[in-house]
Formats: sequence, structure tokens, C-alpha cells
Amino acid sequence: MNTKPVEQTEPIEDPNAMLEKALIEEYLQEKGYTHEDLKKLPAKLVEKLMKEASQYASLKMEEVKARAHFVKELHDDASSLEK
Repeated sequence: MNTKPVEQTEPIEDPNAMLEKALIEEYLQEKGYTHEDLKKLPAKLVEKLMKEASQYASLKMEEVKARAHFVKELHDDASSLEK
């Protein structure tokens, strides 16, 4: 087997990562915190907040995904009527 070394490339960021980060920030802000504030809080509180923020972001991202799927279905249905 002949293998070539992997060339240095830029890491590919998950396209949803930016949205997830923004949603986590949004959740924290709604609770009155920033990422900087988390450094000053007790570890148990930080863990609790981050779990809640992660769940919030996951639910919101599922909502976005469902809406995108719905819009695609609407467009697909409209396309079939045009033929």
C-alpha cells in the first residue's frame, strides 16, 4: 500500500458551529452572563449554565433545521406545479 502524508490544510469548521456559538451566547446573555463572567463563577454553576445553554442551542438548531426542511418541501411542491 502506498500512502501519502496529509498536506497542511486549514481545519474545516462545522457550518453549524457559528450558529451554535451564537445561540449559546444568546442564552447566557438572557440569563445575564457573558463568557467572561463564567470564569468568575463557581464550577458547578458554570457547568449548569453551559448544559442549559447547550440544550437551548440544540433545540433552536433543530427548529431551524425543521423550518428549512419545511421551506424546501414548499419549494419542491411549487416546482412540481410549474411543470
